[in-house]
Amino acid sequence: MTDNVLILGIGNVLWADEGFGVRCVERMAQSWKLPPAVKILDGGTQGLYLLPFLEEADTLVVFDAVDYGLAPGTLKIVEGDEVPRFMGAKKMSLHQTGFQDVIATAQLMGYCPKTLLLIGCQPEELEDYGGGLRDVVAAQIEPAIEVALTKLAQMGIVAEPGETKSDLLADASIMHQAYEAGRPSEHDACRIGDDRFFPVAE
Repeated sequence: MTDNVLILGIGNVLWADEGFGVRCVERMAQSWKLPPAVKILDGGTQGLYLLPFLEEADTLVVFDAVDYGLAPGTLKIVEGDEVPRFMGAKKMSLHQTGFQDVIATAQLMGYCPKTLLLIGCQPEELEDYGGGLRDVVAAQIEPAIEVALTKLAQMGIVAEPGETKSDLLADASIMHQAYEAGRPSEHDACRIGDDRFFPVAE
């Protein structure tokens, strides 16, 4: 019997490199056809709302931006019991502590996936609301996906070039290409944030 695998990207695409994990699962779904045993999910910053997905999974692969204290763009792979510790080692945002709590809660309830893999990338910039991934971090999307594909292959799960349809990914309006295409120029940009997300005054 093939294990159920959850490929999870977490983070906030509105805060520059914080969106690394989400962009990884998006690219993976666009480029690879995954078998039915593999579920791919944009977890965003949902925290404990992700628990039902962990309950169904035997193997969890997480893409995330993680502050390891390394050079920007460095990939670091963490497995097993070390994953929760690294998820909260240097908190960059609320989502990291939240996901550490998700894993701890799943463990307490007895349904944490037995196999854990964290594919983390050291961010370069986080303090840029509405900003996109920096080049050095974006360049690690494909290598990070290769790590996940290798893990799947080791489990006997073969992904083929193609596309995976999933209703668990972000709305099309904030997918990477659409999001970047709608970005104003540096000259026109609102430097206190992205005015596409400001409320409209009545």
